[in-house]
Amino acid sequence: MPVLRISKEELKQRLDSGTPPVLVDARLKYPFEHSTLKLPGAIRYLAGEVAPNFPRDREIVVYDSDPNELASSHIAAELLRQGFRAVTLKGGIGDWVAANLPTETKEAPQQATPEPGALKG
Repeated sequence: MPVLRISKEELKQRLDSGTPPVLVDARLKYPFEHSTLKLPGAIRYLAGEVAPNFPRDREIVVYDSDPNELASSHIAAELLRQGFRAVTLKGGIGDWVAANLPTETKEAPQQATPEPGALKG
């Protein structure tokens, strides 16, 4: 199923409108967990999960960290099949951040402290 793509400029305009789209973070596990940023208000969603109760009257913009939008295109297509209006963000979060557009801070994983003696050879 073909998925439409929108530019970061188009997304910024839509976010500033009276009815902003729902943002969905579809980054793969490693890029998501090792980042401290996300788009404002973004909801985490991965393929195969039960879709959150997304509003049917709003557009959904899916993004990932791949400049070719592979993961986000897959998720957007899945949402389209479920009857949602979904598009992907061209260039993903990388292009968004590079353009110095708004982001939110999120927690990155904390490395566990090794048990005493665990690092001995």
